Amino acid sequence: MFNQVTLIGNLGADPEIRNTNGGGKVANFSVATSRPRYSDGKIVRNERGYAEQETEWHRVVAFNGQAKSAEKCVKGMMVLIIGRNRTNKWQDRDGKDRYTTEVVAESIRFLAWPKREDEDPAPDVLDDDIPF
Repeated sequence: MFNQVTLIGNLGADPEIRNTNGGGKVANFSVATSRPRYSDGKIVRNERGYAEQETEWHRVVAFNGQAKSAEKCVKGMMVLIIGRNRTNKWQDRDGKDRYTTEVVAESIRFLAWPKREDEDPAPDVLDDDIPF
């Protein structure tokens, strides 16, 4: 049997990092993924002709070395997460069983940094500026 998850998406907020009693690190964060919305087997398009998107949020947890990588992540960053699904069972105050599913990150790759508000736009390059 095989349990592997691959996500490419954007962080919804800066990761929450905490240290464990044993000296390790744990990072918790959410990643949003999007895909085209389908109806009757066809992509749904808006009035401008663009494909409508469905967004899904994924809880991600990273431990130790991967948590250190997650410390470098910021809200809006596009990341590639490779990991596995894990379902946690717990009981609420009424004694009812509850479940949460999360992705345990085994690899975190940075794909794109979000634009900073104070960042200057890239200069325009004109063909006349190219020396050949």
